Amino acid sequence: MFSFGWKQVVACTVIAGACSLFLSSFSSLVFAQSTTTPPSASSFADYVADTNVGRPLEAPVNRRPVSKKFWWSDEWYLKGKLNVPVNHDVVDRAINYINPVDGTEVPAIIYRPKTKGKFPAILFQHGRRGLDKLVQRLPKRLAARGFIVLAPNVYDARFIEKLPMEHMAETEGDVAAGIDFLLKQPDISTSKICLYSHTRGGYYTLQAAVKFKHQQKNVACYASSYPHWQNPNAVEPAQVYRYASELDHLTIPTMVFIGEYEQYQRRRSIETAVKFMKKAGRDIKLVIYPGVGRGFDFRPPWVRTFADDLATKDQIIRLDAFFRTHLK
Repeated sequence: MFSFGWKQVVACTVIAGACSLFLSSFSSLVFAQSTTTPPSASSFADYVADTNVGRPLEAPVNRRPVSKKFWWSDEWYLKGKLNVPVNHDVVDRAINYINPVDGTEVPAIIYRPKTKGKFPAILFQHGRRGLDKLVQRLPKRLAARGFIVLAPNVYDARFIEKLPMEHMAETEGDVAAGIDFLLKQPDISTSKICLYSHTRGGYYTLQAAVKFKHQQKNVACYASSYPHWQNPNAVEPAQVYRYASELDHLTIPTMVFIGEYEQYQRRRSIETAVKFMKKAGRDIKLVIYPGVGRGFDFRPPWVRTFADDLATKDQIIRLDAFFRTHLK
């Protein structure tokens, strides 16, 4: 039998979930004698740092095969070469367009490089947060890469308050009408556009592509961050265990981004949909960023982590390449 002093309790608190493992593995070494005197702070730290408990904390490892590490680059690791993104100053202007189905006027923001000329076009659709200041950074980042980006504000168009629980189907048509409006702009260089969204915006753009039949004809590709791939009005079991049936008919190249710590009910539907889309032979890629969760791409500075920024920067570079590939 051995006794605990207060420092042992603190150590267990710090180690938390590993505490039971710590005691079972090292009690014979560290607490072999019945004593209330623990190792000194320095020797205790040195000891733990060189054990199976300490190692994962100080030097995490990822034992996936290199072929499974989506972020891997021989050009960088072996030769030191880094991809250098194109950077543009960005200008924006507020506009309005009409949804011809019911005459609704949809406010939007167009972001584009300050540089004169024509550029490929993207429609960015906000999610449940709406098009607030935090979210506006997402289309601006794409414009800084050299795209003209239309960001509709479908909540203001329908007098919907921020963070709505219910889904208004009419907003899907507002997004679809934005595609037609964007294609008529004189400063775009492409005959098709791509769709980019996050959260509930992923459902809006899915409907615009499939239900409103814009894919292939007007839309070349689809990308979304942690999309809500289910009708927000669907019953709870459908939210958790199923995905929107329209995904079975999404045929354009697709790229999806989620964090390792995404909400279970959202991640399950995304991964299930991706599985069946791959089985159907669709061109779809799922990127899962380790160490981050929901909102990694727009979380404000006072809560952002280093991993959030790494994931966001990698995401924007991947989006740039993805859109340019399919908008040639």
